[in-house]
Amino acid sequence: MAAWVLDKHSNKNSKITDEYRLGKVLGKGAFGTVYLAEDGAKQAFACKSISKAKLITEEDVKDVRREVEVLNLVSDHANVAALQATYEDAQHVHMVLELCRGGELFDRIISKGTFTEKTAAEYFRTMVEVVHHLHQLGVMHRDIKPENFLLTTPGDDAVLKLCDFGLSAYWRPGQKLSSVVGSSYYVSPEVLRRSYSVEADIWSLGVMLYILLSGLPPFWGDTEEDIFRMVLKGETDFKTAPWPSISVAAKDCVRKLLTMDPKLRPTAQQILEHPWLKEQGAAPDRPLDNIVLARMKKFAAMNKLKKAALLVIAKTLNTDEITGLQQLFRSIDVDDSGTITVDELRTAMRSLDAKLNETELIEAMHAADLDGDGTINYEEFIVATVNLAKLEKEKNFAAAFAHFDRDASGSLTTDEIRTALATLGVTDEEVHQMIETFDTNKDGEIDYPEFLAMMRANNKDLQDASTFFRERQSGGGIASTIGAEPARLGAKA
Repeated sequence: MAAWVLDKHSNKNSKITDEYRLGKVLGKGAFGTVYLAEDGAKQAFACKSISKAKLITEEDVKDVRREVEVLNLVSDHANVAALQATYEDAQHVHMVLELCRGGELFDRIISKGTFTEKTAAEYFRTMVEVVHHLHQLGVMHRDIKPENFLLTTPGDDAVLKLCDFGLSAYWRPGQKLSSVVGSSYYVSPEVLRRSYSVEADIWSLGVMLYILLSGLPPFWGDTEEDIFRMVLKGETDFKTAPWPSISVAAKDCVRKLLTMDPKLRPTAQQILEHPWLKEQGAAPDRPLDNIVLARMKKFAAMNKLKKAALLVIAKTLNTDEITGLQQLFRSIDVDDSGTITVDELRTAMRSLDAKLNETELIEAMHAADLDGDGTINYEEFIVATVNLAKLEKEKNFAAAFAHFDRDASGSLTTDEIRTALATLGVTDEEVHQMIETFDTNKDGEIDYPEFLAMMRANNKDLQDASTFFRERQSGGGIASTIGAEPARLGAKA
């Protein structure tokens, strides 16, 4: 059935054994095996090898493809077990992932019995932050449980990582899914009723917090059917030990997460602001940035030649690397015009659980609107919001340089830079300033080593974003016109 699973352009010229040596088996599932893998620098990773012979249906193939797409979209978060590379051969799809040597959070919970409220709050805040990250990018995990949170090391300094995106799905505001998936202890009542959205992840977080605080699940039974009946009743025990000794604020947080009506359930952003997390010292000094706007702001801080180079590189990304962003673009572009207006961006950011700052919104529009027409088209959106780790590789830099170096002389002349930046509204003065900044040997051109140094430089060393925005706003444009355990349901584990 699965003749070719991933985008055939993603790895057609290499095999996993060209880059990695597969070692001992770390784990096995119904669809594949996880191996210890080492690269040429002896760095250790986990390689999830999925047997194509076991991908019987077209839905099986789509699930694997979507897992790769979602990991490409969300892997830039510190608490996601990041996807390093993908390969495909005649028998397997291989996903090379960040290695987590500390085992499952579930095992850590059992070994410790229960956590203090402070430790529980610290772990839980991390869980909510990573779920918040997914939701802002238009993804729901659909299998939040302790076994899918791994620790990087066995020690107390371990970092918590969310893994296993095999059941993840894209979502957009107002959309309802009907597939019954997840794990029975953690599944929400609306999933069992076959009409649910992103709030189902919040319910699962509530079950996680209940276990972190008490060591027991809130809904249990001898069979799956018994568990489901308890979930649908939604009656939660806060009287049996250790609950009498747990703070009122902690119990309030759990109750809110396990609200039966998904419309009344808090968002991830709202939970991050719950008094219990703040009381336990688990709150950050400042609110989390919206990930979409944060990526756009980072892009804004780049000089125009780097932006142009990344635009060239982004056009070469394979389907598996950008499908998640395509889905996000479509969810924001509600009128299907092929462009995103500032009103559409504002509405989308609010619906994607974002605390919105109008100034940052305007700045984000400026950052992504490369052609200055007041909207963000598809290509602009991709390059401004893609995980930069996908772009910032030397082979990509070399390809972009070759694209700009039309006479293949090994250096970019004034005319070649002007041509490269033609669509970005660059002036002759800016071109000369750019050459003066990066032409370290002062021969009047930018050669490849100078270009590479520019591409690798810290963005803050190149251009201050706030200055950039002030300069653009002073000249009018957008800112002036709009104002300032049990078996997993439906799983392939």
